[in-house]
Amino acid sequence: MLYNHFTEKLLGLQGVIIKNVEIKGDLTVIYAEMERKEHYCTCCDTATSTVHDYREQVIKDIPAFGNSVIIHLRKRRYRCPKCKKRFFEENTFLPRYHRITNRLSVYIINKLTSECSFSSVAHEVSLSVTTVIRIFDLVSYPKMNKLPTVLSIDEFKGNTWGEKYQCILTDPLTGKVLDILPERYGHYLTEYFRRFSKEERQSVKYFVSDMWKPYSNISSVWFKNATQIVDKYHWIRQVIWAFERVRKAEQKKFSKEYRIYFKHSRNLLLKRFNKLTDEQKQQVNIMLYVSVNLSRAHWYKEKFLEILNYSDRESAKQAMNEWILNAQNSGLPDFQKCADTMRNWCSGILNSFSVTYTNGFTEGCNNKIKVLKRNAYGYKNFTRFRNRILHMFSKQFSNEQAAA
Repeated sequence: MLYNHFTEKLLGLQGVIIKNVEIKGDLTVIYAEMERKEHYCTCCDTATSTVHDYREQVIKDIPAFGNSVIIHLRKRRYRCPKCKKRFFEENTFLPRYHRITNRLSVYIINKLTSECSFSSVAHEVSLSVTTVIRIFDLVSYPKMNKLPTVLSIDEFKGNTWGEKYQCILTDPLTGKVLDILPERYGHYLTEYFRRFSKEERQSVKYFVSDMWKPYSNISSVWFKNATQIVDKYHWIRQVIWAFERVRKAEQKKFSKEYRIYFKHSRNLLLKRFNKLTDEQKQQVNIMLYVSVNLSRAHWYKEKFLEILNYSDRESAKQAMNEWILNAQNSGLPDFQKCADTMRNWCSGILNSFSVTYTNGFTEGCNNKIKVLKRNAYGYKNFTRFRNRILHMFSKQFSNEQAAA
């Protein structure tokens, strides 16, 4: 009796009488039955303890000690003395018509909060992939019904539902993923945000996005009270890209040996000059001496990075306007184009100096989504893909709340 009680505790099968446990290689087989007790008829609610017959059912349970677990449950059928109805005894761990335990279903759903694939979970619990997917499809997340104070929007490459890019909505203030949208175009975003009341949309104080024009239009039309912020990473890289295009164009003019040298030295050219060592500064000066255009591009790049030192909007505005004017007269087409971009997005760029909100959290979420998609070799069903993403981040958010 003591052994049976200890086994029940160890396997987490309280209320079940363990008759025998056999280990066959990597498979653990448990022979068990429920405690006999009085039941009530499911038809007329009459109490009875009369057993009509026994039936054995094979049930799949969660893995234990590195082995797959199967339970051979000897189930009783009771007979009602009044209406002669036969019915199975009740148990708390196995739903009707199911061949896997409740805790195995919970175990599978919990495992899917990570970036693992359905196939890897199916292999771990020794079930088919379709069974694991069918269990996960019981999980469903509704659409976002309340807008946050800070709304961040971005896209990621999902290749689902016939669209190359899907859209993600997050709250960078609380670190929560709000919703996943099937596309990023203006007409769909308009229909999505139209369902929110005017008062709800006015509660959004900051709208953070990259330099995708439909996002800016949505902010201007539906979130008129919100301060539109262009994410710093996206507007800073415009200058880096312009400098890189000049470098690549210039190094093509050199011999193969110099081309390889310039290519391998790109990190020195991109890094801020005042953060280089004396030896590195000498190497950069030698490269800039070889090419006039590269030297001018490097100067404009350094002047632009100096603007990042400003912490208030007005000082940054004056420095930005001066840089845009100089870049437009630089004679470098790549920097002239970059200056036009800065001028067109100047308001959102300058707003990023007055607040600290960025798309950093959203970009981190996109990275996890890419890992999820890569592990699964892509998703065709957008609804399942959306639920999987929201399920993955729901655990992260709950853990952060618990820690707080």
